[in-house]
Amino acid sequence: MNKNIFISGVIGLVLGVILAPVFTPIMPWGARTQIDSHFIEQMIPHHEDAIIMASLALENAEHQEIKTLAGDIISSQSEEIDQMEEWYKSWFGIDVPSLSFSMGHDMGMMTHGGMMGDETDISALENAELFDKEFIEQMIPHHQMAVMMAQMLSYSTSRQEMKQLAENIVTAQTKEINQMREWYNVWYEN
Repeated sequence: MNKNIFISGVIGLVLGVILAPVFTPIMPWGARTQIDSHFIEQMIPHHEDAIIMASLALENAEHQEIKTLAGDIISSQSEEIDQMEEWYKSWFGIDVPSLSFSMGHDMGMMTHGGMMGDETDISALENAELFDKEFIEQMIPHHQMAVMMAQMLSYSTSRQEMKQLAENIVTAQTKEINQMREWYNVWYEN
């Protein structure tokens, strides 16, 4: 999990440097709406990757707790995708553009949003000897990225719907991160 911590740190640093000038308290309205569109364009494919991982967990997980979590992830993130697509069409007058940056099934899959360092290695997950362990090791940093993105959104958007979405993501995924850490400690650290 040290690799995941390092990757998360690098991601945070890179995003901080890139996005810091954008997220200022005195942003004009246009910049704020651009933040909403950018967030949606990035979060939808991020959620789609989590749904792919969760679907694999429904098929391959050993522990029922992982299967239950996977079902919850699929349900909640599918609903959030539908809501974000609806808002995007309403606010910006077009469908959410596709941002696929897939690196291919055998090489692992970079999240559709193409965020540097946020890679989901689907092949490793599919072929994991200990599926549940690999799932947790990949889903925790994946959730951490979503939490970080949502926190940045909450400080910069002026739309209450987006603030509420950000709060929901932070709350739900932080809870799931903590639960997965507990399971990891019980199942694999002892």
